[in-house]
Amino acid sequence: MNNSAPGPETPSYPEDIVIADTVRWLEQAVIGLNLCPFAKGVHTKGQIHYAVSQAQDGEGVILDLHRELEALAEANPEQRDTTLLILPQAFADFLDFNDFLEVADAMIDELELGGILQVASFHPRFQFEGTEVDDVTNCTNRAPYPTLHLLREDSIDKAVEAYPEAEMIYERNMQTLEAMGIEGWLDLDLGPRCPVTGRTLNDSHEEK
Repeated sequence: MNNSAPGPETPSYPEDIVIADTVRWLEQAVIGLNLCPFAKGVHTKGQIHYAVSQAQDGEGVILDLHRELEALAEANPEQRDTTLLILPQAFADFLDFNDFLEVADAMIDELELGGILQVASFHPRFQFEGTEVDDVTNCTNRAPYPTLHLLREDSIDKAVEAYPEAEMIYERNMQTLEAMGIEGWLDLDLGPRCPVTGRTLNDSHEEK
C-alpha cells in the first residue's frame, strides 16, 4: 500500500463522509426498498462493521481485504456479523472491480476461510450482463462507492431459513426498481459526496 503523504490528486477521503454516504444508501435503498430483507436486523443491532480503504490500486486493496477478512473471522458474531469494506479511491472501472472478485475468492481459500466467509460486491457503475448502462435494475447492486461485502456463511444460512422465499428476492427487486423508475431512484439522492472517477447512472441523467 502506498503510505506516502497524499497530494492534491490523491486525497485521503474523510472516513466519516464515506461511511455516512454508505449508511444512507443502506437505510434508504437496501433497507428502505427492502432489497435485502436480511439487512435490517444486523443494521439495527449495530453488527455491521464499516471499513474505509484509502488504497488506490489492487495491491493496496488486497492488504486491506486480508486484514478485514481475518478480523471478521476472529470477531464475535454477536458484535460483528458482517463487514462493508468501502473503496472510494480504487476500482472506478466496474470491469476491473469485477475481475478483482476472483482475487477476493482466492484469498478466502488461501486463508482457509472457505465455507466460513464469502465476499459479495456493490459498485456505483454495476451493470448486469445484457443490460444498458442506464437500466434501472442495475441499481439493485449500485452503492455510492465500490464496496466489498464480507459475509458469514452461517448468517446467510440462518437468514435463508427464516425467509423461505429467498430465491424470489432477485425477481422482486427487479420489479421494485422498474416500478419506481430512474427518476424515482435519483430522487433518493444516494450519490457519493466524495468524488468517484467514472460515470454513474446519476451522472448520465444530471447532464441531460
